[in-house]
Amino acid sequence: MSNFLLFRLLSVLCICLVLLFAGCGEDETDDTDSTDSGDVTTAEEPSGPNILEGKITVDLTLKASGEYVLRGAVFVENGATLTIEPGTTIYGEGVSNGTLIIAQDSKIIAEGTPNAPIVFTSDALEGSRGRGQWGGLIINGRAPSNQGVTFGEGDTGAFGGNNPSDSSGVLKYVRVEFAGIEFSPDNELNGIAFQGVGSGTVVDYVQVHFNQDDGIEMFGGTVNIKHALVTGARDDSFDWTDGWTGKGQFWIAQQRGDEADNGFENDNSSKNNDATPRSAPTIYNATLIGDPQGPTSDTGMLIREGAAGIYRNIIVHGFKNKAGLDIDNASTIAQANSGGLTVQNTIFSNNQPSNFADPDEDFDEAAWAMDPAFNNLEADAKLRNPFAQSGPDFRPAADSPAVNGAIPVASPPGDGFFEPVNFIGGMGPNDNWTSGWTTTAQN
Repeated sequence: MSNFLLFRLLSVLCICLVLLFAGCGEDETDDTDSTDSGDVTTAEEPSGPNILEGKITVDLTLKASGEYVLRGAVFVENGATLTIEPGTTIYGEGVSNGTLIIAQDSKIIAEGTPNAPIVFTSDALEGSRGRGQWGGLIINGRAPSNQGVTFGEGDTGAFGGNNPSDSSGVLKYVRVEFAGIEFSPDNELNGIAFQGVGSGTVVDYVQVHFNQDDGIEMFGGTVNIKHALVTGARDDSFDWTDGWTGKGQFWIAQQRGDEADNGFENDNSSKNNDATPRSAPTIYNATLIGDPQGPTSDTGMLIREGAAGIYRNIIVHGFKNKAGLDIDNASTIAQANSGGLTVQNTIFSNNQPSNFADPDEDFDEAAWAMDPAFNNLEADAKLRNPFAQSGPDFRPAADSPAVNGAIPVASPPGDGFFEPVNFIGGMGPNDNWTSGWTTTAQN
């Protein structure tokens, strides 16, 4: 039981004792303090939680020594910076749909460490936690979107603009778990939503675990993301739309087949498939794991609605219901045929009923993807223990085609973001970068 939940129980006991003995001694002064942070009052009670609610409009630091509760939609705005110390836990209050929203021009500086990650989680007792028990983390920036300046799902604020290098701060060694509360029918929040977030934002070592909707979603923007893990998302693991043009490296998705959709769901715009800027990220080294045992686990990579992009060194393994790769809509097919969309140096492994979708819309995914010039492979990826719900191991075995030279490894651009690698997939044989700071808790 967390200190926060224990505090709730102790508070009731203390109130009873105070009432019992109130008439037996002299009156004493109440020493409980409260501090104002802009329009937000942070209640600081001895050994108790700090309540965050309303608007944070001046700089605020959350200390690792305290526990914090998001009550309702909490907006960091007016250019304020929210700094969170390593090892801090922030609880989303379920009864009030607790959610943290970083507005345009404000920042979150959440730099955890491997031994002291920053954790956003449910306020339910351990053992009774589940998907959709609080809101999630939403970050709004001023980077371009093909929808112009628009507003996020669930009244989460304005995003978009004309500053591709905009910075919304830092997320490093951060976990977001048991989030994605349903605001209205079919309107759940993502675990982390990057809405028009710019490339000046640093995102490295993040996990979204057991989210009700998508794990990580980009709505336009140029944000770059490295070392990202999504586990047990009810919908898509990684999703983007509205012109995201950022970069990604070392991504892993693991589905739970009780409720799951796609590993990647990549859209440009449902309103106008050719809207610009076009969704066209550059992604090297990802491992997408379906669930061959559960009733749902659809497509490894679904690319549609005019999306483009460069995908290299990917493993797509164990998706059950549809395919490993599906390319839909005429505008997307045009990108594939013109070279704006490429999937290369990729292993398609044990996807059912086929690694590639049935040919439709005059496009044959298998013929396209298995062009020898693309260096793709249909073979067992031979990962060590990728389907385990507790203690999975996503590393390739020594005889895996991801490391034994069965196909060449694509060298990423030497632009300061990407790292050179000698393996296919989101994790090499000797570097389990998820160890220590991530979770596999089921409830």
